[in-house]
Amino acid sequence: MNTAKIPATIVTGFLGSGKTTLLRHILDNADGRRIAVIVNEFGELGIDGEILQGCGIGCDESGAPVEGALYELANGCMCCTVQEEFFPVMKQLAERRGQLDAILIETSGLALPKPLVQAFQWPEIASVFTVDAVVTVVDTPAAAAGQFAAHPEAVDEQRRADPNLDHESPLHELFEDQLSAADLVVLNKVDGVDEQALARVQALVREELSPQVKIVHADHGRLPLDVLLGLGKAAEATIDQRTSHHDHEEDHDHDEFDSFVVDLPPVDRDRLLAAVNRLVGEHNILRVKGFADIPGKPMRWLLQGVGRRLDSHFDRAWRTGEERRTSLVFIGQDLDEKALRAGLAGVEA
Repeated sequence: MNTAKIPATIVTGFLGSGKTTLLRHILDNADGRRIAVIVNEFGELGIDGEILQGCGIGCDESGAPVEGALYELANGCMCCTVQEEFFPVMKQLAERRGQLDAILIETSGLALPKPLVQAFQWPEIASVFTVDAVVTVVDTPAAAAGQFAAHPEAVDEQRRADPNLDHESPLHELFEDQLSAADLVVLNKVDGVDEQALARVQALVREELSPQVKIVHADHGRLPLDVLLGLGKAAEATIDQRTSHHDHEEDHDHDEFDSFVVDLPPVDRDRLLAAVNRLVGEHNILRVKGFADIPGKPMRWLLQGVGRRLDSHFDRAWRTGEERRTSLVFIGQDLDEKALRAGLAGVEA
C-alpha cells in the first residue's frame, strides 16, 4: 500500500447491526486523528446523519453542524448512486487531503459493498485514496436467532413462521455479499447471546469468509482502534476476485425494498412505542429508525429497531433555536404506506 494515500475504512453490515455505533466509537477515540465521515442513507431522510450529529460528530463545540465535516448521501444506496454522488464527494476530500488522516464510510444496511470498493480503482480516486479495509458488522443476536442463517432448513420452526422471514432470500444474499467483501468481521452485540449461540454465529460467518479474514467480537462496537484502522489491506486491488451474488447483474435492483418517512407532531412515547410494536408485527418492516419530540422533555428521543426488536433512549438535548420535530423512516418489503400511517394515528401527545 502506498503510505502517502489516505486510508478509507468502509463499514458495512446488515440492518441494525451497529454500524453507526461503531463509527461513533471510532470518532470518540480518534486521539487527534483527522477523520472525514461519509454516511450513506437508504430512504428520504438523513436519520443516520442526525444520529451522528447527535453524538457531536460533524459539529462544533456549540453543537452547530460544521460544513464539510459530515457527508450525507441521502438519495439511495451508495452502490446505486456511486457515480452521481460518491465521486464528487471524494474529489472534495482530495482537495483537502492535507487536512485528513483517514476516511470512514458507512454504507446503507441495504447496500452492496463491492461496487463501492471497486470505485476506488478509478484513477482520480486511486491516486489519492486506498481502502484500508472493509469492516463488516454482524448483528450477533439476530444471526443467532436464524434471521440471516446460511441454511434455512436449520432454522427452528418458530423462526421460520416469523412473517419477517417471508423474503429471506434477497436479504440473505445481501448478508452474504457483505461478508464476501470483508477484510475484518465484527460480531457485534455479543453480550446479547450465550457462548453456544456465539459459537454458532462464528461458524455460520466463517463459512462465508476466506481463511485470512479475521473475526473479532464486540459489544456496542467497542474495539481498540488499532484493530479497526491501519490494516493496510488495499482492498480495491483484490475486490474483483471476491465473488458475490450480484457479480453478473448490470445493475442491482433495490425495488424489493420500500422506504418512506413519517413526520408527526409531538408524540406520547408509550403510545408511539405501542403503535410501532403493533406495526412491525403486522407488516414486513425490516428497519425503523428516527427521533421524536416528547413534550416536557428537554432531550430528543431516539428510536431504532430491526425486525421485532426496538431500542430507544434520549440521545441529546434539543439545541437552542432547533426545530423540535418527530421523524421516523420505515424500511421494508411490500409495505402499505397508507396502512402504516393509519397505524400511527393517535400517538400524538
